[in-house]
Amino acid sequence: MSLRILSPGTHTLVVDGGRPRTRSLGIPVGGPSDRSALAIGNALVGNAPQTPALEITLMGPTLIAVRDVGMGVFGAPFQVYRDGEAIEAGHTFTLKEGQTLRTGGTPRGCRAYLCVPGGFRFPKVLDSVTGFKPVLADDILECNSSVLPGRGLGTNPSISEKTVRLRCLPGPQADWFKDAFFSNSYRVTPDCNRMGLRLDGPPLKMPKRELVSEAVAPGAIQITNEGKPIAIGVDGQTIGGYPKVAHIISADIDRLAQLRPGDDVRFQLVSARKAEEFSTKQRVELHELLRRIAFGIG
Repeated sequence: MSLRILSPGTHTLVVDGGRPRTRSLGIPVGGPSDRSALAIGNALVGNAPQTPALEITLMGPTLIAVRDVGMGVFGAPFQVYRDGEAIEAGHTFTLKEGQTLRTGGTPRGCRAYLCVPGGFRFPKVLDSVTGFKPVLADDILECNSSVLPGRGLGTNPSISEKTVRLRCLPGPQADWFKDAFFSNSYRVTPDCNRMGLRLDGPPLKMPKRELVSEAVAPGAIQITNEGKPIAIGVDGQTIGGYPKVAHIISADIDRLAQLRPGDDVRFQLVSARKAEEFSTKQRVELHELLRRIAFGIG
């Protein structure tokens, strides 16, 4: 064993690439809420993008090293302390045998990823180690013994935005509603998790129509009977009966993962052509960044 959990934090979960081929069984995609942050965190410690790591939410865990372990925490700017010494967010370091790592809260954003060289070793269930429940105190995290020099990228500047704008395509039931949805500003309520985020704002007028339950995917914006939106996350259900006014484009799904209670969000309608352009641009930029990290450029 290499690390032992002293305190698990708010909702610390082992994640990898998730289960994209199990939706027909009614099982959510799962995996990281912020796929780009996981990929970058893994790149900093020399791993492939979907190597198993710990997803930290709002308040992180406290760990003790049983052996020397190199690691990095990337994503939202969480407070990280090694035996009381502050570690700059988004940087790699080594936790020596017997040292304690404490990850506190974050002033903005919601999630980050604690990555180690070679990843964490957990048994696979349906071809993934992504946890169905968070880790607990006294759990053992098996990983390779390693040493890492300090290097890093800092944090994602978009996390500091006061109002997050998420670009969307029209949903299957968009014609049930007028354009008020895209004119309104919403606030993330405390009723939010990996399944979805409930948003508060001016209620939309619900038509007197019924919808037979149909497929739902991460990024869908459902409207409840009270006229309030729910943004579906990576652990969201695979079918649902609420009408869907919009769907967040793939390029902005990671930004959804960094929303926290009290954050303001607005939605912007874009064309399918633009959505594809934004997605391509994001993939190219992420690939280039991972390449630069791998070769130590910049």
